[in-house]
Amino acid sequence: MFSLDPWSFPKSLRPDPLKLEFDLEQRLDALLQLHIQVPDHAYTAPILGTTRSGHGVVIDSEGHILTIGYLVTEAQQIWCRKRDGSVVQADVLAYDQPTGFGILKSFSKLECGYIPIGKANDLRKHDKVYMLGHGGIHQCLKTSIAAVKPFAGSWEYLLEQALFIEPAHPEWSGSPLLNVKGELVGIGSLLTQELKQGQTQQSNMVVPIDLLVPILNNLIKQGHSGLPPRPWLGLYLEEHDEQLVVQHASPQGPAEEAGILPEDLLVSVAGQRVQDLANFYRHVWSIGQAGVEVPLQIARGAELMTINIRSINRSERLIKPTTH
Repeated sequence: MFSLDPWSFPKSLRPDPLKLEFDLEQRLDALLQLHIQVPDHAYTAPILGTTRSGHGVVIDSEGHILTIGYLVTEAQQIWCRKRDGSVVQADVLAYDQPTGFGILKSFSKLECGYIPIGKANDLRKHDKVYMLGHGGIHQCLKTSIAAVKPFAGSWEYLLEQALFIEPAHPEWSGSPLLNVKGELVGIGSLLTQELKQGQTQQSNMVVPIDLLVPILNNLIKQGHSGLPPRPWLGLYLEEHDEQLVVQHASPQGPAEEAGILPEDLLVSVAGQRVQDLANFYRHVWSIGQAGVEVPLQIARGAELMTINIRSINRSERLIKPTTH
């Protein structure tokens, strides 16, 4: 059930504990390997699968665990393996879709310490950082900030300031990113690829911890941020030659039910021309909260048409967490 691929970083890419300003062993104690089981009928099962694995990190003395939310959304069972090999189960307290964070709480005391929270806003390009992996120093990466910039995902997801690190960690999902003081500054989300000087360069997109701090208490106590839910259309788009092309619509989602088809070109939102994902999301979310009607102008072949989509709260489609 719990296995890691037999990889490790060259010594030049591993942190040197003798030169660190923090206790690496203590940080590794607070890192958990997660194994998640999701029901076959879950809404996200066809895309994310029913068996998922990644990392979680303990963030306080009460045993709350932070991870990336797509790992644990609609989870039926979650097992957390500690560094000593022991396993505990955990519940999902919250999955915050706007940020992408997931919060867990273990059934029993973890007694493995925690990693203090720092500030991602202090980071600049070329700053040295560390991404940890379960399994000891051989799975820890000494890396650096390659960029701090917006990230827009095709699944109606936007971060105005995401962190990108190079070299990339091969086990990035839910992995903690630490600054030189050993403070938690982000959680690994994706492996991205970009063509640079004719070569493909890989990096990890990391969600900055600053997005968590204002909503953490609400996530723990209420299971949500307390902010109004954003309108969700169920659209998957890609950018092509300054045009937004519909890849597909989520099954039985608002866009599909409104008649949006693959290969439709999205021209405008409520009369505002859009040519990239980030501005499309900003315009949609500015209209109102979940439930608002969103007028889209699309081009289908030679025909230009307006389609009104009644948005919903995305979480309505997901299996709700069960607390033991």
